[in-house]
This record gives sequence, C-alpha cells and structure tokens, in this order.
Amino acid sequence: MMKRLLFTGLFAAASLLGFVPEASAGIEACGDINVSASAMCTVEVEGGCEARCTPVSVQAACHGSLQASCDGECSAQASVECTGSCESDCQAECEVNPPMFSCSGECIAEAEANCAGECEASNDRAQCEGSCKANAQAKCNVSCEGQEPSATCEAKCQAKCEGSCEAEASASCQVECQGEAYAECEAELTGGCEAKCQSPEGALFCDGQYVDEGGNAGECVAALEAWLTANIDLEARGSASGSCSGNSCQAEAEGEASASCAVAGPNGASSAAGAFALLAMVAGVAGARRRR
Repeated sequence: MMKRLLFTGLFAAASLLGFVPEASAGIEACGDINVSASAMCTVEVEGGCEARCTPVSVQAACHGSLQASCDGECSAQASVECTGSCESDCQAECEVNPPMFSCSGECIAEAEANCAGECEASNDRAQCEGSCKANAQAKCNVSCEGQEPSATCEAKCQAKCEGSCEAEASASCQVECQGEAYAECEAELTGGCEAKCQSPEGALFCDGQYVDEGGNAGECVAALEAWLTANIDLEARGSASGSCSGNSCQAEAEGEASASCAVAGPNGASSAAGAFALLAMVAGVAGARRRR
C-alpha cells in the first residue's frame, strides 16, 4: 500500500501575494538534490513505489551529489570581463524594481541559459544540460546566500554576476567530471530507491525525483522544512494566517488558499511518515510565519 504526503500550500499562499520564491537550493542533508520552494514531495511505500525508481527519477539526485563531489576539481574562477559586463546590465534591470529583483533567481536563469550552448555538441544533451544546470544552481545559491529583497542593487548584482560567471567558467569541467561517474551513480541510486520502497519508512520523491537522504531522514526533513519556510517572507507583503483541521489546510494572505495535508495509509503513519506529517503541515501554513 502506498502512503503519500502532499507538501503543498506554500506556493499557493505566496502566489496570492504576487511573491515568487527563490528558484531552488541544493539540500546537503538530502544528498545535495536541488529542491524548488514550490516543490511537492511525497513519501511512498510499496504499491507502485518501485515502479517510480527509474533512471529518469534519479537524475536530479545524481546531478546534485556529483556536482558537489566535482566542485573541488572544477574550481575555475569568474573572469573580470564576465562580471564587469554582467554587472552593468544587471544594475539597469534591478533598478526597475529592486525589492522584486531576485539575486539567485536571476543568476540561475542567466547561468542555465549558457548551458544550451555548452551542450550543443554533446552526444547526450539531456545529461549534459542536467550537469550544467546543477552546477549553475549550486554556484548561484552559494554566491547569492544572504541577499535579501531589501539588499541594494549593487550588492545583489555583484553576487548574481559572481555566481553566474563562476558557473559559466566551471561548466565544461563539471560536465566532464559528472559524466565520468554518472552511470555508476544512476545504477547505485536506482537500486537504493528500490530498497527504500521495500523498507517500512518508504522512499521520498520531490516533484517526481527520488531524494537520497542517505539514512538521515530526520536531518533531511529538517533541512527541507528550513528551506520551505525560509523562502517566503511576508513581512513586507501583508499579513497572513493559517490553520489545519482534519485533512485540509487553510492559508490566508489577502485572500484564501487551501491544500491537502492528509496522511493516507491503512496502518497509520510510520516513523518516517510521522516526521513528514510535520513538514506537510508546515508547508500548508507557512504563510502564517514571518521571518524575524
């Protein structure tokens, strides 16, 4: 029997306010997989779970872990020419509406756009672009860490351009390095996914991608919770409140949104499912929290 927990509601509440969360973050406690602030995560056991353990479903986990392992080898620095031209264009874009200018969002978009050219001649373009984009996300998230909406355009643009230019400089090395280990990683994680499906705690998927929590489910849950709640800041956007009753979560933020936070399963929640129930509730009512 499959057990599923839906982590939704955070993005719905954010949308009511016209707020777009940061693009994604590599969650170290979850095998460095990149998770979107609007992600839907499920934990599944048995019935149909193993069928989801395909090479396609482990791609994000492999790219995340391989990017981290290749980072020491691929240490190319951003060039002065790249950051200089980038900052000039960035300042003009940011000054149109500084609070809405997202350092990591803009950085990732620019760095990922370069991946198409980087992988144009690749024999496996999908794998190449996956490696390149994982590197873009990692470099941009590190470079833009701490850049709040209230930060100056100068600060945001320096961080954004440092990240995107560093990602561009290290892209070729990352693609080559990850490619050498990808087949082994794919086989290992596919098998690991199947094993988790057979275990009492089940396997975790976010937006259809298997999450390798490496036997540290509690730490992974805490890291996901921190990422989800940290990426919606309602302080400057209006008031919000939320509550859960039964299997429905309500969030109010200049409007109303609802999302399921039900836990299905004939034998009740397992220990892992119980931990994820907390995260499901947090995602449903995250609009009620304000960062201090």
